Amino acid sequence: MTDQNLTVRFFARLREELDTDSLELPAIPGQTVETLLSQLAARGGRWAQLQGDQPVMVAVNQAMAKPSTPVKAGDEVAFFPPVTGG
Repeated sequence: MTDQNLTVRFFARLREELDTDSLELPAIPGQTVETLLSQLAARGGRWAQLQGDQPVMVAVNQAMAKPSTPVKAGDEVAFFPPVTGG
């Protein structure tokens, strides 16, 4: 990873459905979890589910994050499906 990138990781069914476990993306000044989700969902197809009816859970640097949480170069952002009981 370079100093200008952030690492995005996908877990559980997201990893399977998106057919990747991680991406290196350029960090954008002022970027938040929400803008990162929008950027990824804009890829269309299977990626659109990241902003669909079933929200994803997000952690930044292994701490649970909200849509407004800022992300910056060097961060690790992890997306995973919500935990459901049953």
